[in-house]
Amino acid sequence: MEQTAAGDSGTGRGEPREAGRVDLERIRRAIREILLAVGEDPDREGLQETPDRVARMYAEVFQGLHQDPRVHLKKLFTQKYDEMVLVRDIRLVSFCEHHLLPVIGRAHVAYLPNGRVVGLSKIPRVIDVLAKRPQLQERLTEEVAELLMKELDAKGVAVVIEASHSCMTIRGVNKPDSSFVTSAVRGAFKERSATRAEVMSLIFGSKV
Repeated sequence: MEQTAAGDSGTGRGEPREAGRVDLERIRRAIREILLAVGEDPDREGLQETPDRVARMYAEVFQGLHQDPRVHLKKLFTQKYDEMVLVRDIRLVSFCEHHLLPVIGRAHVAYLPNGRVVGLSKIPRVIDVLAKRPQLQERLTEEVAELLMKELDAKGVAVVIEASHSCMTIRGVNKPDSSFVTSAVRGAFKERSATRAEVMSLIFGSKV
């Protein structure tokens, strides 16, 4: 029982990926070994199907490894609109690559069109693909900004991500109310302080 997919990353993490596949049976064996290692009985009733559940979950939450986010940005619309386009509060779920624990948050993405705009749903789809990989929030923020800047040929891009990291909220320092904010600005948002201030005000309101 295997799930297969193909594609390349298009995000600068080395060379484009060859056709990828999720080895579900290998994950099942690994989860069984983890259960044994922590002192559990993987054959007891409540855990008998856990390795299979976890394998299918990993295939789902890491499916972005075998998808190309650029496919969502291929269709653009010619539009003489040169003001800011902002999509706020895009929910994202990723997994921290250090502990493989959930990262749950929101992304805010703005761009300045250069004669063409992209469909409203496409930016969230790009974020979903990039988030469904073992990630660092810093890298995810930059990947989104770089990809949109290039594929949209935008005059500028700004990306802000606010997230809660389970590796910090449920273990280690155990700070459940903490949040992590990262930003990446490109083009006009980086070059013009007024443009950057405008987008931050639109995202955060009076908190800026």
